[in-house]
Amino acid sequence: MFRRIKNKYLRYLVIFIYFVIVFVCAIELNFLWLFGYTPDMQDIKTPSYSVASEVYTADGKLIGKYYHENRSPIAYKDLSPNLINALVSTEDVRFYKHGGVDFYSFMTSMISTAKGDKRGASTITQQLAKNLFATRKRKSQGLVKHIPVLRTLVYKIKEWSTAYKIEHVYNKQDILTMYFNTVPFGNNSFGIKTASLKYFNKQPKDLTAPQAATLIGMLKATSTYNPINNPTRSLERRNVVLGQMEKYNYLKKDEYAADVKQPLGLDLSYVDDESQGDSYLRQAVEKWLRKWCKDNDYDLYEDGLKIYTTIDSHLQQYAEEAVAEKMKMLQRRFYSIWGNKNPWRDSKGVEIKDFLLKAEQRLPIYNLLKKKYNGDTLQMNAYFTKKKQMRVFTWHGERDTTMSTVDSIKYYAKILNTGMMTMEPTTGQIKVWVGGINYKYFKYDHVNQAKRQAGSTFKPFAYLTALDNGYSPCDKFTDKPVSINYTYEGKQETWAPNNADFHFSYRDMSLRWAMGKSVNSITAQLTEKVGWDKIVDYAHKVGIESPLKAIPSVSLGSNDVSVYEMVRAYSTFLNKGKKVDPILVTKITDQHGNVLADFKLKEEQVISPETAWLMLYMFRGGMEEPGGTSQALWEYNGLWKKNNQIGGKTGTSSDYVDGWYMGITKDLVTGVWVGDDDRSIHFNSSESGEGSHTALPIFGSFMERVYADPKSGYTYGPFPKPWGKITKEYNCPSPHIAADTTATDSLTTPVDTTLVQPQPPAPEGGGPSPEGQ
Repeated sequence: MFRRIKNKYLRYLVIFIYFVIVFVCAIELNFLWLFGYTPDMQDIKTPSYSVASEVYTADGKLIGKYYHENRSPIAYKDLSPNLINALVSTEDVRFYKHGGVDFYSFMTSMISTAKGDKRGASTITQQLAKNLFATRKRKSQGLVKHIPVLRTLVYKIKEWSTAYKIEHVYNKQDILTMYFNTVPFGNNSFGIKTASLKYFNKQPKDLTAPQAATLIGMLKATSTYNPINNPTRSLERRNVVLGQMEKYNYLKKDEYAADVKQPLGLDLSYVDDESQGDSYLRQAVEKWLRKWCKDNDYDLYEDGLKIYTTIDSHLQQYAEEAVAEKMKMLQRRFYSIWGNKNPWRDSKGVEIKDFLLKAEQRLPIYNLLKKKYNGDTLQMNAYFTKKKQMRVFTWHGERDTTMSTVDSIKYYAKILNTGMMTMEPTTGQIKVWVGGINYKYFKYDHVNQAKRQAGSTFKPFAYLTALDNGYSPCDKFTDKPVSINYTYEGKQETWAPNNADFHFSYRDMSLRWAMGKSVNSITAQLTEKVGWDKIVDYAHKVGIESPLKAIPSVSLGSNDVSVYEMVRAYSTFLNKGKKVDPILVTKITDQHGNVLADFKLKEEQVISPETAWLMLYMFRGGMEEPGGTSQALWEYNGLWKKNNQIGGKTGTSSDYVDGWYMGITKDLVTGVWVGDDDRSIHFNSSESGEGSHTALPIFGSFMERVYADPKSGYTYGPFPKPWGKITKEYNCPSPHIAADTTATDSLTTPVDTTLVQPQPPAPEGGGPSPEGQ
């Protein structure tokens, strides 16, 4: 056929056109799966903006969804003409003249690019095709994705083809409406409705020309031209858009001259109520899956995934109930202690005078006000002290009130918070995740985001180091003053820790008794013997990931760690010395039930089974040794049935800033932290602020609920018997003496005095009887 065309140039042109047609048809048909999915006419007629991904507990209860609510279409009549004019004049000036693809602009852009002036040529319809149908995402890719130049050509042809289909089905107004409902504006804002509310607290139809130009200007690069993070660049880009509007007669010259002089005029006061279904757990799952989604090119908010977590809905409920019950009690105690006094204090108990000013300066609106009022502190202060209507969190539900910004800072600064996590060490599965008291008002997750001083909950890592390097639980040290000289960062330092009441008993104490009673002096002596560098190594070995200062006080918990890390590290002891990577998600399927990923247990033997078992024996000392700091758990009668055993460790940081409890049963490890988000706000005495009075009650209440439910699957019982031969002495007798107050679970303050007289430890395989306690 081609030979009949005698003019070779015409013949080559016809051949080229023929192959283009064949190539386009092959792409449309996804020939041999080479080119991936291309939207067909049915897709175009019934577009799906996104499909929500769903999150389930291990027992099949829906606990959350991921979706962009702002994907819901708004009508064309709800769009300001300023938005449309700004978009067309900046992104696609020939929008009303082409049929989806503008080859004139395409050719001119190629010429400009060749001259060094790179600019895009995608029409609004092409951008819509890319946003709405994800023509460049994973499901749209075929085998040619591995061939760079060909891959780009296929992407472009798909966009052209889809754009033509869109123009065939919809009119220009429909296309503009769909475009504005799908385009991203940064800061997790998708669609013009959310963006206009977020940045200007206005509906899209009410935007002025400068405001519309600011939003349209962001489309070139949402991070670079973000008006919150980069106001200077955003202002420059906005004025470029206004210039385009004036150039194409959408603005008069005098309007343009006035508009470019205006400030950005952001209004960030809008609060999005559409996130009420959000939760700490939902956010934790998203963070946990972030890398997997990136590696596999999935979008949680659009791809309709079904995510099955390890969370037990019953245990999660019991944890949340325990937190609510005990935190209300702790908050009442906190208010009672401080009364009308301001609780923000330095280490000497003196009120921090500039606390409120610094809190104001940390607010996102502070710099905007500073710029607006040219640093006039009187006007800025007037803004912060002006009363306004707001809804606030209370321990009895939300409440509408009238409050100034300063009053709000004072109010929220005094509210205590918590973080709690429970894990099943043998499977690595996380069963409970409580990131705080209320996600809507306190977004910060206190399980894995917050890191605080661990206090005496870190001491077990010193005893672990000792047991794994020649010591036994029965080895004795004397409770006496200790002074350690060391060098840190080139400076000579001396560390001489005190016991709680600055009193030393001069008694000989076994390591088990010393750890159970949380004696600072013996922990310090042990630290000097085994080496603080080695303690850091062991802490990292069993699961602590945070950087730790290798100094003698490391064993008393002077470093910041997270609840997540502590639960992981303590789980190593119950898992026969094998460190696990905690699992939050077990399986992901698509919306049709096809399995996309399974997440299996990953574990590593990091300490010997013998050492791990001996550590469990040591943890029981908190309940069984005289003055053991866990003995407040005896008050929880629901814990002590059927020869049940519980081990654990309290912890309190300096000045009662952080209260901790790490609890271990035969099946579970639970970590609880309690404190204020600002470290300068805290309790003021051992009777109110120690871990045994703040975090331990949450653990006790939680485990009572777990044991009371026969369907929970977690039963009473003793700790496991030795997993192998124990070569070290351990069944050390405890002295029958009344407990005193020399124990401490903090750096400088006393721990719980003994509430009951403990019995001697029972033989292995049994536990202390609660009768008579």
